[in-house]
Amino acid sequence: MNGKAERVIRTLMEMWHNQHIFSDSKDRKQKLKRFINFYNTVKPHKAIFGKTPYEFLEDYFNHEV
Repeated sequence: MNGKAERVIRTLMEMWHNQHIFSDSKDRKQKLKRFINFYNTVKPHKAIFGKTPYEFLEDYFNHEV
């Protein structure tokens, strides 16, 4: 599990933190919220077959048992 957390942090730094200039901590928090929404609902992930995390979970919970 530790490797996955490290990967998320690295992605966060590469795709979000290093790409923005923040005017203050409120601005940073607001932009972080927008990035997390993008990351979970828009950005396809190779590890989950090109789906977004939201799509993957939606499929998982809607799967007939």
